[in-house]
Amino acid sequence: MKTALVLGASGGVGGETARALIAHSWSVRGLTRTPRQGEGIDWIVGDAMDRDAVLAAAKGVDAIVHAVNPPGYRDWEKLVMPMLANSIAAAQANDARLALPGTIYNFDPATSPVIAPDNPQRPMTNKGAIRVEMERAIEASGVKAVILRAGDFFGPRPGNSWLSQGMVTPGKPVGRVMVPGRKGVGHAWAYLPDVGEAFARLLDKGDDLPRFVRYHFAGDWDADGTSFAASIGHALDRTVKTWRMPWAVLPLIGLFNPTMREMVEMRPFWENPVRLDNRSLVEAIGVEPHTPLDEAMRTTLAALGCH
Repeated sequence: MKTALVLGASGGVGGETARALIAHSWSVRGLTRTPRQGEGIDWIVGDAMDRDAVLAAAKGVDAIVHAVNPPGYRDWEKLVMPMLANSIAAAQANDARLALPGTIYNFDPATSPVIAPDNPQRPMTNKGAIRVEMERAIEASGVKAVILRAGDFFGPRPGNSWLSQGMVTPGKPVGRVMVPGRKGVGHAWAYLPDVGEAFARLLDKGDDLPRFVRYHFAGDWDADGTSFAASIGHALDRTVKTWRMPWAVLPLIGLFNPTMREMVEMRPFWENPVRLDNRSLVEAIGVEPHTPLDEAMRTTLAALGCH
């Protein structure tokens, strides 16, 4: 039985990757700051900022999933690289493969309507620049690594997501749906259980993967910016009204709200289509895992308490 350490196992992509690995007969450890039990995970109390804790938790593992982020987009500049450095050190100590969930923020949305995994990275935001730095640090370290980039996440246990933090309100019936994008502009979405399954299939391949490799997860492509919101109505078996996110007032809110300030930076990704080319992923694992959008949305809304 192979063993993986998942940093961020209580979050969205980390949690779904942990569950997928368990389904693939991996033994999974989860590093957490607060004591937890259950889900088939061997929970270890510790902090991703504590190198000794990460090294101890990773002893003897075959893979390390680095899916931990500062909560609410806060203090990225201070926390992201030290946390990643700890995971790199643990991967080096165990000759383990480091798995990183990536994003499209590495690219300029105005010039990248379709991106392949090795396209030139020209970030236009602070978050994107840090993402580029993360990938460069992993490659420069020489560890075995796989990076899987995807669009905006959604799912039953989403962590931070546009759907659960803006479009609908968890715990309340859906009234109007706030839409960040505009009609006619495509947008890429990724259902978290499918992303977790893709990671599990990649990690199952072990050393059959290149030592350092990037893949793209195509997910659900909303070609005209309306089908994702429409799927909310399909899941609820009724028509839902939509309204566009008031981007013009968000910079004012951002003066007092760090999370909102970071969200404002993402506006270009809603005003330009950015689609992910997944051909190399399909070559590696076969057909990309894909839950039909309406089914995925029904599961997501039920878990969020929005029915």
